[in-house]
Parts: sequence; structure tokens; C-alpha cells
Amino acid sequence: MTNPIGDNPTRGPEAPGPWLGTMYFGTRVDENRSREILDRFAERGGRHLDTANCYCFWADGGTGDESEAVLGRWLSDRGAHQEMVVATKVGSRPATLGAPWPEQAEGLSAAVIREQFERSAERLRTDSVDLLYAHVEDESTDLEETLGAFAELVAAGQVSHIGLSNHRRERTVAALELAARHGWPRCSHLQQRYTYLVPDRSVPFGPQRAFDGEDLAHASAEGLNLVGYSPLLSGAYTRPDTPLAPEYRGAASARRLRALRDAADAVGATVNQVVLAWMSSGDPVVTPIVGVSAVAQLDEALDGAQLVLPEEVRAALDAA
Repeated sequence: MTNPIGDNPTRGPEAPGPWLGTMYFGTRVDENRSREILDRFAERGGRHLDTANCYCFWADGGTGDESEAVLGRWLSDRGAHQEMVVATKVGSRPATLGAPWPEQAEGLSAAVIREQFERSAERLRTDSVDLLYAHVEDESTDLEETLGAFAELVAAGQVSHIGLSNHRRERTVAALELAARHGWPRCSHLQQRYTYLVPDRSVPFGPQRAFDGEDLAHASAEGLNLVGYSPLLSGAYTRPDTPLAPEYRGAASARRLRALRDAADAVGATVNQVVLAWMSSGDPVVTPIVGVSAVAQLDEALDGAQLVLPEEVRAALDAA
């Protein structure tokens, strides 16, 4: 497979972004609407698609197969497998549908990785993927076993790049050291929760991990591509019917929300667009993954990622 992902696809002024998150495609976003969004994304030059082998088992009637299956049908119908960069994930699917989660997540054993990659490839209608993430930490499996299984997929030409998602900094450091020691492919991407508001670390996130300043500095110094999910907080920045999650409430968030509104007024953009522009132009850059349910939302997001914030606006946002 010709690999369109490049050595470092999220850095620099030519960074492609945002990536399109497809979590609810095939469940809360029906297939026809999903295809409209995918067509528009491709029409506007979007190339990076993000999915997982578990999206989204928690939706009404969901099994975890839906997102990858919708993408696979669209990629095949459009002949777009070579054109689009597809990232998927393994490790967070329930071992059995309906089992307690995350207590009974499938994990990251070598057997699970091999089996679930094959199932993902079948749904995506391909024999290889551009980027495969270890979706969540699995402390019950030795990290060496996990990375060895990923290395085998790379050696077989089935995976081009590997990444970590929802992993602590210590685990990321250990993964990089193990890869160097064994001469295995190095993790190239780190995907965590990230947005303009700073979460309260005392509020549990469950298995999710959010970037903090030290995480960003370390990952950037290691040359990792940084990818942030849930940048728009499921609409909470702009929708009065969608309150902020508990971890994003408090005086610090109120101050930053005021700064966002001031910035949006100053540049004539929406608050959502300012968030995406702030992420996309930061130091280091964190490429946002945007999940949308309508073409208009996609257009807003793509326009936001292309927005250039004046230096004084950026400085005010950073200082808030």
C-alpha cells in the first residue's frame, strides 16, 4: 500500500487537519448522513479519518462494528482507500457485548490485537491500515507483548504506523524505551482528550486521559504527533442544552470561556472555530479530531481549523 500518512503528518504549516472523527457513524448518525459528511470532507480536501473497533457499542442498538463498517462501504464505493488515511484502534471493545466496561474490555494481548485487527480490516474492506492505536491502557498485559504484536503487524505490511491513546506519560515513556531496545517500530502518534478548557484532575475520567502541559512538552520533545479528541466537548461550548461535564466546571473554566467569547468577537468567528484554531496553531500543534452530525457542522469545523488567530488574540487566550 502506498502510505499517504507521511513521517510526521500533523506538524508544520502544511499540517492536514482537523481529522474527521466517525464515532457515531452508523448509529446516532445514520449511514446516509454519514456518507454526506464523508463526501463533503473529501471534497474539501480532508484526508484523515479516525475510527475504532468499538464505535459505538454503547449507542442504542450498537455493537461496535458500525463505524468501521460504514467507512469500509464508503471507501469501497468511492474507490478512496488509497486517497484517505485511516486510523483505527484496538483494546477498548467489550470482551462480550453487554459485559461491564471498562472492567471487561478486550485488552491488548497479542491474541486480541491479531484477531481484532483482522476483524477491523474486514469491516474497513482493506488488508492494511495506515495507523493502529492501542486504545486504552491494559495493565493486565505486559507492555512488551502488546508492542511485539504491533511490531508483527508492521513487519507484515498490515499496519504502517502505530500509536497510543489514553496512555499515561509513564506508559508512553516505557513504550518508547521498549521499542528502542528491541528495534521495533516506534510509536508515532499519541491521542488524548484535549480542548481549550483545562480539566479538573480531581474529577475521575475513567480510562480516558487528557493532555496536560507536561504531557505535551514530553511528547513533543519525543517527536510524537499529537492528536486531541473531544475538542468541542460534544457541543457544550455553544449549545445551552449541553452543559459542561463536571471536570470542566469552576472558576478557571469560567475565565477561559469569557476569553473564548472575546476572541470570537474579535475575529468574527464562532467559539468552536476559535477552539479549533487555537489547537491547530499551538506550540506544539495538537491536531483536533472533530465529530459532527451534519455537513454544516463539518464546514464550521474545517473553516475554524484554517482560521489564523492574530498574535494578540492568541496571547490573550493563552494567558486566561
